[in-house]
Amino acid sequence: MDLTAPAIFEIGLLLLLSVAAGWLARRLGLPAVIGYIVVGLAVSPFTPGYVADRSRLQLLADIGVVLLLFEVGIELDPLRLGRERGRLLLVAPLQTLLTALLAGLVFVALGFTHAAAALMGLCVALSSSVVVVNITRSRRRTTDRPTEEDLLGWSVLQDLTGVAAATVLLFLIGFEARPALSRLIGLVGFLALSVAAAWLLPKLLRVLTGQHDLFLILSLASGLALAGIGAEVAGIPLALAAFIAGLAISESHQAAEARKLLLPFREVFAVLFFVSIGALIDPRQLPAALPWLALLVALVIVAKVLVVALLARIGRLRVRYWQLAIGLGQLGEFSFVLASLAAVAGIISAALHAAVLASVALTIGASTVLVRVGHAAPSSQAPPLIPEPGG
Repeated sequence: MDLTAPAIFEIGLLLLLSVAAGWLARRLGLPAVIGYIVVGLAVSPFTPGYVADRSRLQLLADIGVVLLLFEVGIELDPLRLGRERGRLLLVAPLQTLLTALLAGLVFVALGFTHAAAALMGLCVALSSSVVVVNITRSRRRTTDRPTEEDLLGWSVLQDLTGVAAATVLLFLIGFEARPALSRLIGLVGFLALSVAAAWLLPKLLRVLTGQHDLFLILSLASGLALAGIGAEVAGIPLALAAFIAGLAISESHQAAEARKLLLPFREVFAVLFFVSIGALIDPRQLPAALPWLALLVALVIVAKVLVVALLARIGRLRVRYWQLAIGLGQLGEFSFVLASLAAVAGIISAALHAAVLASVALTIGASTVLVRVGHAAPSSQAPPLIPEPGG
């Protein structure tokens, strides 16, 4: 009997269920990722019926988040962003740090350790780049071009600021048992390797231009290898290491071609990443998680949505302030990663972790729907600052 057949069947089944759930979610005016999360909940060990193999799903989800954030890192062009959306260079990082500080102080007041409060603050501060891109590409969108460009730019700078802060924070907390000097050497070594990759990879990719199979393999292998090295040598979580690896080649002329070829793989594995989030939600934890869920949603509204709207107005951005703020008003991929790290380390409770997972689904759905309220769809759209297929 072929022992791999059940695994192949399960992957196919999950993807088929995700297609149906994603289509239904979009028919209801919700993002497809809500459907994927529901599929994960349906096949989790916490609900009746079919149970997916958690270890197999986790491996695929890890590959998914690595490719997802590697591709997000590739798509960023900080230099172009600085030239074209200069005011964002101040207000977006300021919002990320201010939101993290305000949310972190609330958790400190509730008796959390400084490490746990800082991680939870960053969870609240960061939005979902995938959802932001989908908001600006949806056929039902009502955003105008300036708002879309600043949504994308703000999300870019959130990611850059959040990854830098998270990398420093995780190093200081020291989740690993290795001595601080060993971890510092590993971090410096990984950053040096990333700089070397930024110089070498574009040259190698240029040689392979036109050879799409080899170009794709090199792009894919580079992201996975650099992320693995960052996690193993520097102790950086896979997702953060993948993001940094993507940034390594984002400034090259070959970055756009790498994104184009990686996108189909990212889309498939990203589906499994969101399915894995749903599979982690334990409905039995939800009663205990409800107060935390209410707190997280309140913090997103007060410490992020209101802060974004205020800073956008102070910065005199030529956007629809409330659409911009609501479009960023969700927890995202990095929020899930950081909360999972905190849960594994035992510095937050299972109930709070469940609340973060539920908040990801709830805030994604709410921001995607509410961002369309009160505005008519524009008749035409110019090409966006960061190109992306429809979501």
